[in-house]
Amino acid sequence: MANHIVLYQPEIPSNTGNIARTCAATQTPLHLVRPLGFSTEDRMLKRAGVDYWDFVDIHYHDSLDEVFSTLAGADFYLLTKHGKQFYSDFSFDQPRDQVFIFGKESTGLPPEVIKAHEDKCLRMPMTGEVRALNLSNVACVMIYEAMRQQGFPDME
Repeated sequence: MANHIVLYQPEIPSNTGNIARTCAATQTPLHLVRPLGFSTEDRMLKRAGVDYWDFVDIHYHDSLDEVFSTLAGADFYLLTKHGKQFYSDFSFDQPRDQVFIFGKESTGLPPEVIKAHEDKCLRMPMTGEVRALNLSNVACVMIYEAMRQQGFPDME
């Protein structure tokens, strides 16, 4: 069993760099869905995760359909402010891979993807005063919650 983080068309290099650092620390594969809003050589990306980039298992995809196909058999969870259930309502301690999909910073996930997977759309509780939480913070919370439920496998 493995956890995976998928970033759909990420736009902000420092978010992706910070998520890559979390992936390195947790041995979590990182999947990036093109087009990316930056070059993976971007200095902001490298600055955020420069010491860890070589330790991240990175996969590039041309579509979310490709992600679903590549990781077929896994449990997929979409993180969106439109989710009807809190992330804490789910058990991530399953015998299958757990895949957490995050949308682009400006617009999130496509509405048709949310609609097709609405039973697996999760959200973080927050006040109505805040439009959204930072992508790298949400990714970190999700992966550590999954690992907590799994007993922090292979962690010191």
